[in-house]
Amino acid sequence: MHEPEPLPVTRAVDHGTAKLMPDVDRERAWLLTVDGAPQSYVDLDEPTHLEFEYARRLGHVLDTLAEPGRPLDVLHLGGGALTLPRYLAATRPGSRQDVVEADRALLELVAEHLPLPEGARVALHAADARAWLEAAPADSADVLVADVFGGSRVPAHLTSVTYVREAARVLRDGGAYLANLPDAAPFAFLRSQLATLATEFEELVLIAEPGVLRGRRFGNAVLAAAHRPLDTAALARLTAADAFPARVEHGTALRDFVRGARPVRDEDAVPSPEPPDGAFGIG
Repeated sequence: MHEPEPLPVTRAVDHGTAKLMPDVDRERAWLLTVDGAPQSYVDLDEPTHLEFEYARRLGHVLDTLAEPGRPLDVLHLGGGALTLPRYLAATRPGSRQDVVEADRALLELVAEHLPLPEGARVALHAADARAWLEAAPADSADVLVADVFGGSRVPAHLTSVTYVREAARVLRDGGAYLANLPDAAPFAFLRSQLATLATEFEELVLIAEPGVLRGRRFGNAVLAAAHRPLDTAALARLTAADAFPARVEHGTALRDFVRGARPVRDEDAVPSPEPPDGAFGIG
């Protein structure tokens, strides 16, 4: 008996129209889009498969934050289809994870069609990311992953010094803050975000494709911030081996990149730039 072909699922969620589309090349793999913008890719049989480049780069940072297999307490701001929580449950079993997603209907759709694996210690919370962060206990997370998009833009209230102060408060001393941020040259948004993170964190790392850094196109950059040096040599090796290799910028080169940018105050905060047509669209 052949399994029936999986069918796409379309549902109105709180912030748009979500679609789950089966991947024709991988048996139990799904792409989640919201209003046509790709949000997440999940392979239920192979949770360590990270299809999107930015997700793979976040995965590389997560792999290098502690010795392999060691469980971590992780707070995810932005849920999507729970790609990284699944990855961590597989690569660091026993990790305690909280996922904060503003779209309750989206969480329900994902839980129904793409259930989490047995034993994954992942708690889902329908809430605003900053409100949740402000109420979270101090020193309660080893890692904070920010991958929050209202449509295709990072909301303004998740870009300011006040927000970063809350993130630093929730992280333990050795903890790390990771973010997925979109931008293009001249990088006003990205540079302001690095300047904002520098108000709380001594160590900053930027991972992006050379074409994006050279101003050729709009794209995602992965930022990592911590109070301790991050393993940039390991990150450079891992990102260089990817299908789309990335550069790892830190230290003097990154300080030069940020020079002149000002930290963002709440009253001046703006969302990340609108992607150009077709930047993240799918066929």
